[in-house]
Amino acid sequence: MVVGTKSLVTSPPLILAVETSSRVGSVALALGEKMLAESGFSAPLRHSAEVFPAIRGLLDSAGRRPSQIEHVYVSCGPGSFSGLRIGATIAKIMSLANATRIVAVDTLDVVAANVVDIGGTGSQPICDRQTHAAGCQRVAAVLDAKRGSFFIAVYERQAMTEDASPETQDPSCKSGVVSPGSGVWRKVLADSLMTAAEFLVRFAHEQEPVWLLGDGLVYYRDNFRADGVRFFDQACWSAQARNVHALGWRLALKGEFAEPLALTPNYVRRPDITMKSR
Repeated sequence: MVVGTKSLVTSPPLILAVETSSRVGSVALALGEKMLAESGFSAPLRHSAEVFPAIRGLLDSAGRRPSQIEHVYVSCGPGSFSGLRIGATIAKIMSLANATRIVAVDTLDVVAANVVDIGGTGSQPICDRQTHAAGCQRVAAVLDAKRGSFFIAVYERQAMTEDASPETQDPSCKSGVVSPGSGVWRKVLADSLMTAAEFLVRFAHEQEPVWLLGDGLVYYRDNFRADGVRFFDQACWSAQARNVHALGWRLALKGEFAEPLALTPNYVRRPDITMKSR
């Protein structure tokens, strides 16, 4: 049930978006649907050292205080176990301290939003021109899951009738991806754990190429090289806090807030726990 949608539009909340699930983190500040500023970390794997200074910098620049943040949107995985815990912990602390409302956003959707407009948010994908120039019909977001496995989701462009909106065409598809005038993008493979070989068997078809992006390709791009596979420019690969905001805002308008105490990162698989011998 949608709760308070009208009030969100008429009295937009101050929103913090946090992306700490991938190699290079970032945070963003927004007022309702309007982005105010975004700050990326200086280097990969600097999440714990830079996330709080980055948040403070955004608030100071906007003349705001932490207590004024009403919503926090967090990239909830799959992704780096330590990075996911950082994001979830920030969201829980803010909720306990100021009753800040939480929206959990799928990380692979955040990555895919670099090249396609997830869910009809209206945001401009950072690699939109490349997507249209390629005429691609399938996109896969890839993150490193270690031990030779990857977190992967696949999105496919489908035709849309002139009188049908993305949601009326397929109400069951919560992660529809919309590029105006180009049809509806549907998430045809939910977040999955697989090897590169398993992915290639299912999706590498020369007659219908699949375009890949994501930090999982940084060290393992060659594992995915095959006929029927194309790669977006590396500038498109990293998850962005601006996308966390765009996707989170759409979920907030639908009333899809997370319960703070029940908020758990989407690991897809459980983190390994090694017991030390005495």
